[in-house]
Amino acid sequence: MSKILDFKGVFGVPCTPFDESGMVDEKALRRHIRFMLDEGGVYGLVPTGSTGEFAFLTMEERKQVMEITIDEADGSVPVLPGAASVSTKSTIEYSQMAEQLGADGVMLLSPYYGHPDQEELYQHFAEVARNISIPIMLYNNPASGCDMQPELISRLAEIPNIQAVKESTGEMQRIARLLNLCEGRLKVLCGCDTLPMEMFLIGVEGWVAAPTNVVPRQCVELYELCVVKKDLAKAWELYQKILPLFTLFEGSGKYVQLSKGALEMMGRSIGKPRQPLLPITDDYRDQLKKILAGIF
Repeated sequence: MSKILDFKGVFGVPCTPFDESGMVDEKALRRHIRFMLDEGGVYGLVPTGSTGEFAFLTMEERKQVMEITIDEADGSVPVLPGAASVSTKSTIEYSQMAEQLGADGVMLLSPYYGHPDQEELYQHFAEVARNISIPIMLYNNPASGCDMQPELISRLAEIPNIQAVKESTGEMQRIARLLNLCEGRLKVLCGCDTLPMEMFLIGVEGWVAAPTNVVPRQCVELYELCVVKKDLAKAWELYQKILPLFTLFEGSGKYVQLSKGALEMMGRSIGKPRQPLLPITDDYRDQLKKILAGIF
């Protein structure tokens, strides 16, 4: 029987630092994780996700990043590495790797590129679930080429170790329907960084947040004001302050480039993105400078 995770709070999605030679920078990764944990107070960590540049890492590098993150967290918060891949076989391999390294669960994006239909997606996730015993958080991101419909997610919720979904469509009516369909069986987490407060207000209690790379404390504070303290006036005031950063991230899709650019501007450099991604342009740098000045 798989253990049950809470899936409440803000989950940080750390970028993967690279040194000047382009290799994974262990010291910088440990330092960045400590920033998210100690200064940010995040409730969990999701390494090797999209913002962690998983698609540009070798299998050995993905293992290295998982291992470092699990070790640095040291049981203080749950760690759920992204274990997505293009095939069911390789997704199982990455998921089993995470389990063997001591991960608390895994996050699984739909297989990209192949465009599987709803039944093929069901069979994919069911097969992965049969081959690991740790909890699974699904990741529904239509930009990957697959859109998991609420009925599919509800069906997958019948599998004991499929316990949550990061929902990134940004469609509030769909999110409300998903909450109703899966109530008591599967947790829905915010995966759209321009809608966290709105999603909290209709009952969502978790957020897998890429902006935690830059403003982890503010993300956690927004969650706690909305969900724990229910101080909506203060939450709205904070939200308006940090929403321009979220909008720049979500609107551009350049989560990695903007996160690493912002961290460099903040004196917390973790290196450049790995190609094909490139450092931010001067235009984005100017936008970031103005936005960060309004936050800090």
